[in-house]
Amino acid sequence: VQLVESGGGLVQAGGSLKLSCAASGIYFKIRTMGWYRQAPGKQRELVATITDGYRTNYADPVKGRFTIPRDSARNKVDLQMNSLKPEDTAVYYCNFLSYGSTNYWGQGTQVTVSS
Repeated sequence: VQLVESGGGLVQAGGSLKLSCAASGIYFKIRTMGWYRQAPGKQRELVATITDGYRTNYADPVKGRFTIPRDSARNKVDLQMNSLKPEDTAVYYCNFLSYGSTNYWGQGTQVTVSS
């Protein structure tokens, strides 16, 4: 199983970025797809998740600014980030959680928001 993120980069505050995560080697249903982030010196934290039933959960700091579209047929999940703030700067990780409670992680993609 391999998860590959793309779409990170440098953006000015107020701008937008879309992250994408595509999985290969998965031949079973994924219960939850999500995005986490880790800023320098901080613990990894949840950003957003979406279940197989398309129920979403967003961390309070990103509510109203980020959305998490999911394409279950393609084992793909995006993170649309709008109105970005400098405090959104972090390495963003894609996560898939199987029905067997196995976690799969991507390698991470850097997002830097300049003020």
